[in-house]
Amino acid sequence: MSVFQSKINRNSDSYQRNLALMKEKITELEAKQQEALFQGEDKYLTRTKKAGRLLARERIEMLLDADSPFMELCPFAGWGTDGFGTGGTVVAGMGFVSGRLCMLNSNVGTIKGGAIDYATLQKGLRIGEIATENHLPMINMVESAGANLPDQAKIFNYGGANFRGITQRSKLGIPTISIVFGSSTAGGAYIPGMSDYVIMVKNEAKVFLAGPPLVKMATNEVTDEESLGGAKMHSTVSGVSDYMAEDELDGIRIAREIISYLKSETRNTKSEIAEPKFEKEEILGVVSADVRIPFDQRELIARIVDGSEFSEFKPAYGSTLITGYAKINGYQIGIIANNGVLFSEAANKGAHFIQLCNQNNTPLLFLQNITGFMVGKKYEEEGIIKHGAKLINAVSNSTVPAITIITGASYGAGNYAMCGRAYKPRFLFTYPQSKIAVMGPDQLAGVMQTIGRQAAEKSGITYDEEQGKAMAGYMVKEAEKQSNAWYASGQVWDDGVIDPRETRNYLKFCLEAIHQTEFEGAKGFGVFRM
Repeated sequence: MSVFQSKINRNSDSYQRNLALMKEKITELEAKQQEALFQGEDKYLTRTKKAGRLLARERIEMLLDADSPFMELCPFAGWGTDGFGTGGTVVAGMGFVSGRLCMLNSNVGTIKGGAIDYATLQKGLRIGEIATENHLPMINMVESAGANLPDQAKIFNYGGANFRGITQRSKLGIPTISIVFGSSTAGGAYIPGMSDYVIMVKNEAKVFLAGPPLVKMATNEVTDEESLGGAKMHSTVSGVSDYMAEDELDGIRIAREIISYLKSETRNTKSEIAEPKFEKEEILGVVSADVRIPFDQRELIARIVDGSEFSEFKPAYGSTLITGYAKINGYQIGIIANNGVLFSEAANKGAHFIQLCNQNNTPLLFLQNITGFMVGKKYEEEGIIKHGAKLINAVSNSTVPAITIITGASYGAGNYAMCGRAYKPRFLFTYPQSKIAVMGPDQLAGVMQTIGRQAAEKSGITYDEEQGKAMAGYMVKEAEKQSNAWYASGQVWDDGVIDPRETRNYLKFCLEAIHQTEFEGAKGFGVFRM
């Protein structure tokens, strides 16, 4: 492969202007990250510390290998909603435990007793999906009051999927280990109850479907928490617990020991690793802070792939879509990146490349910066619909793992064609300045004004231009609110908003996870409209 020759000028006014704007976005990202670190009010944190117990993030830190990084997932779930706050009541992500890549899921018992609100449930379901697809052992650090009762109408029908997921992963040979650190009631009790391995901390774990007050009300039986659901009872009488730990650190030690005995499925397909030739700091000057201003995705690719080497496929055809091969952390990957609106030839090129990657079992990386497919009479006559359908068909039926990063705009059917959330990429991350919507806010407002004028004409009345302008301004503001990266991440439409400079590190983790399993590309596709 040839090394990419960068064309950026770091001293240019445009580069420096964009760099300053992107740094503002990074400052905003860092502020949101601080919100996500919240683990409860000081009085609850102090009480937990005085009792000699660990906080949710400390449990993760103690469980991880000493030299393991931790890639947090869905840290902004619940942002902007009326739930328990940014991140919900669980901290989750991937890291190495006893040398094995695992999914870690730690209840934040110092926020509402670790109760599950709607955003936390959605986050948990997504974490389970990632663990299943990538065959990652799941380690649950359990301390949960179960479902948040005011949210029960939104939670009840979907909550059972978490328990179903545990058993389905077990059927596939993907184990779940639960360490119970505190009180875990109702839905919180089913997590260890469904797990392959259960560790309970002596004198701290309390696991029951109903606590003493509810038992008294339902059966008139008087009991206490320890005899009803303590670690000793479950370890010696009920058999719900497999190991009784002396304290929290002992529980973590036992979990690490269990992981060390599990059979590894890692596929050793790496080649020699070479760092990019360009500085990652330059990414902030390369990626456009304004999604309306295009940038060359090759400049980004050169700063995230091994040795900045990229073998481009069909470089002279369908130029608004970049396709080609590279390596990241020694793993081969096929890259599909937008460099403009999708024309028919670009769509055909993308479909062709996806077929090739499936033929040679190569995972795909989609770099989205797309306003959609080209529109207009000329392009409709040329069959933009059927050519776009080929690309969406190929994305839909591809069976090699895919990773998607939204680096700018993600509008309309372009989101679908570039493997948006609905098309099940293994991982999906967004940059802090990115936008995701049916169309851009200005276009949306313009379309609605046009429809308003046409409706007025048909009714034989005069269109109120001032009112239309005011309504358009309101629609732009509302569309801006619901199309930014934070809104999307709060709805769990992505797996996190990331600092663009950390793209390579995130991709390293994702590829390690993907290569925990065997995969095979699709050798046949649905009918392509000719």
